[in-house]
Amino acid sequence: MHRQQNVIVVTGGPGGGKTTALDLFQRELKSAVKVVPEAATLLFGHGLDRDAGDADGKLLQRSIYRMQISLEGIFREFYSDRLLICDRGTLDGLAYWPDDEQSFLESVSTTFEAELARYGAVIFFQTAAVHGEDVKSNNPYRTEDSKTAVALDEKLRGVWARHPNFHFIPTELSFMAKINHGLETIAGVLKRMPA
Repeated sequence: MHRQQNVIVVTGGPGGGKTTALDLFQRELKSAVKVVPEAATLLFGHGLDRDAGDADGKLLQRSIYRMQISLEGIFREFYSDRLLICDRGTLDGLAYWPDDEQSFLESVSTTFEAELARYGAVIFFQTAAVHGEDVKSNNPYRTEDSKTAVALDEKLRGVWARHPNFHFIPTELSFMAKINHGLETIAGVLKRMPA
């Protein structure tokens, strides 16, 4: 089994319940998993201005990408025996990138295929905004309105759906049903891991 199969991404548009789900996954699955924190939130939470960098945001997205790579590397070293669940992945920056996909990949010296290969699976939590629900987040660094949340959700889904082990968790009437669907998906990934 390749090492990247021990790493999965949990992603989706703002207001999808991803952060709440990750907290519950860690509590439920305990020592079988380790959650790799979201690079952007760490940077913004420690003083980096969301509007920092060039006017078009390229410097910011390259910085988030580099931090994501570093965090994943650190967690792989310390927790090589666990399933790592990444709060967003290296390709999330494509949804925020002000230019085309190829320019993003060239700016961080990688390929789309290389980035997909970093992860054994992708679990995508659809934003509740697609059904007109409020997407107010408990993350103070997430300031998107519902219209922006839907647009980001669509961009992110378009990126990550190209992963061969992509799992879509739709917005459902019950948030707990959505979380349970996510837990079942992660449990399925865990079962396929070698002992």
